[in-house]
Amino acid sequence: MSMSADRAARALRDQVAEGALSCGTRLPEERLSASLGVSRNTLREALSQLVAERILVRAPHRGVVVATPGADDVRDVYRVRLLVEPGVCRDTTAHSTGGLAAVRAAVTEGRAAAAAEDWPGVAGANQHFHRGLVALAGSPRLDAQMELLLAEMRLFFQRMGAPEPFHRPYLEENAAIANLLEEGRGDDAADRLTSYLRAAEHQLVEAITALDGSGPRRS
Repeated sequence: MSMSADRAARALRDQVAEGALSCGTRLPEERLSASLGVSRNTLREALSQLVAERILVRAPHRGVVVATPGADDVRDVYRVRLLVEPGVCRDTTAHSTGGLAAVRAAVTEGRAAAAAEDWPGVAGANQHFHRGLVALAGSPRLDAQMELLLAEMRLFFQRMGAPEPFHRPYLEENAAIANLLEEGRGDDAADRLTSYLRAAEHQLVEAITALDGSGPRRS
């Protein structure tokens, strides 16, 4: 992929991860190429990359649209998260003071958003918390993989509807995990995070299955 296409793909991926693009949104090439400042050919290269990442899909008669994930997508993403995130928590030798500060900042961000009743902001802070957790590993490859997963996670959250009932309980879970990490209790943080992720997966699968009836859905 060219550098320009990579930048365009990253910009669109970030828009999905931050909630600016929602499930089913059509992405017309002319408008996008102008807003991103790239050629139509470069944009097509970027869109193809995001389709390969399962963030976008090609829909008959509609062109490229933001994916609408199904329950099987949730299960697969959480399979990866359960392998990666608790493992990063356990490896306390890799945790830096700056990295832990970023995790704590995401907790503070979430609490401030909740106090303002900004629940989309709480959802965004939760994304930042998990990005910060994975960043503790100090691995650019893991960071890049987490960016893909977080974009899909935002689409899962969108399918849940109102964000407050889902995100409110995890505010203090995030704080508890941050406390354990700051105390050097990586194994305890990992165990708590594993339970947390399994609970979130169950909620998402149950809600999306109810919406879809059954089976995966990508468009």
